[in-house]
Amino acid sequence: MLGRIMRISEIYKSIQGESSYAGLPCVFVRTTGCDLRCEWCDSEFTFTGGTTMTLEHILREVEAYDCNLVELTGGEPLLQAEIYQLATRLADSGHTVLIETGGHRDISKLDPRVIRIMDLKCPASGECEKNLWSNLEHLRATDEVKFVIANRDDYDWARDTIRQHTLEDRVGLLLSTAFGMIEPERVVTWMLEDKLRVRFQLQLHKYIWSPEERRR
Repeated sequence: MLGRIMRISEIYKSIQGESSYAGLPCVFVRTTGCDLRCEWCDSEFTFTGGTTMTLEHILREVEAYDCNLVELTGGEPLLQAEIYQLATRLADSGHTVLIETGGHRDISKLDPRVIRIMDLKCPASGECEKNLWSNLEHLRATDEVKFVIANRDDYDWARDTIRQHTLEDRVGLLLSTAFGMIEPERVVTWMLEDKLRVRFQLQLHKYIWSPEERRR
């Protein structure tokens, strides 16, 4: 039984605030624990605490919301070995399953039906050296790679990374601003000047609700 237990910070229904699924109703399963400490992190409450739950309990709570789209997030969901079985069981039950991961943990073991939204850490995050570059080999056209931009150096790093690894032709690409650290207009101007084939995004939930509000 111990192998089927996870530590969960919260399970709730809201709208997707980011990615190409932004704006859609979604159930979020937020795991506890993260091995990164990004400078702009907005989920520090997930580092500790949480509630111990069996996979069956998690699945029951998700199903109670009667929503097709489910995102596994954190924290860092890939820290818990049981996440792979949870993702598979959600897909087996007919859900569209997203997982948001920091890009420093191996994504290759995930069920192929799971859509990976991988956050490659830019320099201002303070965790750029943790990126697991071999993950790029496992990306598929249905997956998405996100870059959180806090300054011009971050943007230049993201642009160069995209071009060095020819990501525009391989995967969905997302440019996001670190909330409150840079004006969105500046990032949009740069990406248009460079003719990057990426999707610019804002964290919708931080504009609909207070940025400090946990359950959005």
